[in-house]
Amino acid sequence: MTTRQLHLNAFLMNTGHHEASWRLPESDPYAHVELSHYVRLARIAERGTFDSLFLADGPQLWGSLAQRPAGALEPLTLLTALATATEHIGLIATASTSYNSPYNLARRFASLDIVSGGRAGWNIVTTAGAEAARNFGLAEEPPHAERYARAAEFLEVSRKLWDSWEDDAIVADKAAGVWGDDRRIHPPRHKGTYFGVEGALNVPRTPQGYPLLVQAGSSEDGKAFAARYAEAVFTAQQTLADAQAFYADLKSRTRAAGRDPEHLKVLPGIVPVLGSTEAEARAAERLLEDHIVYEHGVGRLESLLQLPAGTLRLDGRLPADLPPESAIEGAKSRYTLVVELARRERLTVRQLIGRLGGGRGHLTVAGTPEQVADQIETWFTQGAADGFNIMPAVLPSGLEAFVEHVVPVLRGRGLLRTAYGPRQTLRERYGLPRPANQYLTPAPAPAPALV
Repeated sequence: MTTRQLHLNAFLMNTGHHEASWRLPESDPYAHVELSHYVRLARIAERGTFDSLFLADGPQLWGSLAQRPAGALEPLTLLTALATATEHIGLIATASTSYNSPYNLARRFASLDIVSGGRAGWNIVTTAGAEAARNFGLAEEPPHAERYARAAEFLEVSRKLWDSWEDDAIVADKAAGVWGDDRRIHPPRHKGTYFGVEGALNVPRTPQGYPLLVQAGSSEDGKAFAARYAEAVFTAQQTLADAQAFYADLKSRTRAAGRDPEHLKVLPGIVPVLGSTEAEARAAERLLEDHIVYEHGVGRLESLLQLPAGTLRLDGRLPADLPPESAIEGAKSRYTLVVELARRERLTVRQLIGRLGGGRGHLTVAGTPEQVADQIETWFTQGAADGFNIMPAVLPSGLEAFVEHVVPVLRGRGLLRTAYGPRQTLRERYGLPRPANQYLTPAPAPAPALV
């Protein structure tokens, strides 16, 4: 029995990750804008002693309203409400470095960290797609490398802002009439390529110092960024071999960047579809596939592959002359994953849309609780993962089934905690140190005693 334990994150997406989940009789097609829905999901995940929960986001309306529930509550607002409804679980929000400013975003994450008692996390994205760019006055999205260069400077400025208050800047000396010590405030006075930020943050340093830093890009630029900054990485692989290669590569890059590889946790996404027997699970998977409207998926696939509308035929295969990943300015790693999946398994467009319908390229496992636990344990013990991003196909039932049936199996194998321990910050739960304030210098060593 290993002493190393899984990190589990619940990836919450409206009625579930399967695009047809909203069509099932049990699903509420309005749940994605109901606070009570997310409170229920957060409490289910907390019952399963998950490390954290996660909300994806983007500054654009995704896809066609015909396909699935569209629109989403702003995640930092929603997570602030969930902080008051939970006690232990980490709260991770996606926010773009391309379409925000460091001062405002650093302030919002600092506020969430304080309100939640040190449970905030930031999934850092650069936001691919021309649709988002046009919402901010740009004709097209910035080039891929430029988005990552901006993201690096954005994060450097954010860390300066989070460190702009020393931990003991608040004195609260009533007798002397001194509330705080101005000498312990450090304005960034940053002037860079993309940002100029003069003053200190207007929020004190938070319980974690700054939020858990999460990243999800698997392109070359994305992996370089993760190795330098990320503390958890959400990723997508279809095979154990691919997951092992990604894991080894990212840990090696992290070490080369001068960081401890143990301070970066790799969490592949997994879409569990459960049944009391494998046949029952396969039937549940087929039921979801039967509810896919395949015509909806064609446009989204053409957009991902950067093909002109009308190029793809449902019962044909992908064109042989697709551009290489290097020519793609959008979601590079997801592009490659989808193309390789289609080529490797010789899928028609219809079959590919069916495979992507459950998790958009993440691993889908249909089986009994023991079979799903086997898959998790294999990847965890064979150098492919430090934990998993759990992506239930249907919500809330899929998350509830995972907590009620898979979590006990993992606990029985010694892979998952049976209860939360003493109250911890999200960083502590991920085994990470609280970052030192960059503006403080270590105290000088005492002078040798005179003899």
